Amino acid sequence: MNENETTKLEQETLAYQSLDPDQILSAIETQGYITDGRLLALNSYENRVYRVGLEEAPAIVVKFYRPFRWTNEAILEEHQFAQELADAEIPVIPPLQNDQGETLHTVGFFRFAVFENHGGRPPELDNGDHLNQLGRFLGRIHNVGASRTFNNRPDHSIQDFAGDAWMYVLEHGFIPRDLELAYRSLCEDLMQRIKWCFERCGDTTMIRLHGDCHPGNILWTPDGPHIVDLDDTRTGPAMQDLWMFLSGDRVERTWALSELLDGYKEFRDFPANELHLIEALRTMRMIYYHGWLAKRWKDPAFPHSFPWFNTQRNWEQHILDLREQASMMDEEPLHLFG
Repeated sequence: MNENETTKLEQETLAYQSLDPDQILSAIETQGYITDGRLLALNSYENRVYRVGLEEAPAIVVKFYRPFRWTNEAILEEHQFAQELADAEIPVIPPLQNDQGETLHTVGFFRFAVFENHGGRPPELDNGDHLNQLGRFLGRIHNVGASRTFNNRPDHSIQDFAGDAWMYVLEHGFIPRDLELAYRSLCEDLMQRIKWCFERCGDTTMIRLHGDCHPGNILWTPDGPHIVDLDDTRTGPAMQDLWMFLSGDRVERTWALSELLDGYKEFRDFPANELHLIEALRTMRMIYYHGWLAKRWKDPAFPHSFPWFNTQRNWEQHILDLREQASMMDEEPLHLFG
């Protein structure tokens, strides 16, 4: 990166971190919205997301994209995928278009998109009806996802989600010195075990996914769920959109997966070989999550919101959790019946 590129990165990053209410409202009004001054920050850290009140109209949600994370082309592919899903009558919330048919808007350093505001609560993961309905929607999402390919968004790869993350943590001094050797050797071992899980899985179909389909991205209403936030949409195995709904002991995970797949199979066959990937994908996310926090630590919002992260106790617990995952990946995959 040359000096001009470095300066641009610093300027845009500082502007993003300093985004204030006047800038937010002014940006929205460039798209013809008349705001009433009400502004509520929503629970998002990678991007800045706000609910904005409008005069004589329902509130909207605006998302300001973090600089340099995605290209414009990649963001537009996210928007296109969301619109494809909405056109298929799947309850995904796509970005709103302006009078010129545009969904990605730019004001100064800021890139943003506008969405309808929808409320809701998380799904009940101990409720078989909720899981069954989620499975049906995921099957339909994957049918749409399999119909085309991305050109500008990445694959859900081992290196991107695990290898880069743990190396960043080590190279930037986040691990306490007395834990460095244990963390390094453990992550090297986990990378091999993850690769073995993928080898046991064998060939799998890579499709466009939601990519970050956890309970926090599901808004449950009396009419069923709304699925939000396709910011991490990418290409990967179908299991990536299912495993985050599986928790508890082996019996509980088996039951939850069976409920999900009962709904999923109403619309799409599920590749049973991907059962080998559940704990590998979980391990990748655990490593990725800590790497993500490390990469964002210079953003003042992160130390404020995650004060426990860069502490001795957290890294000790993280290593213990990853050691448990090493054992989990050695177990037989979940078995489904019927």
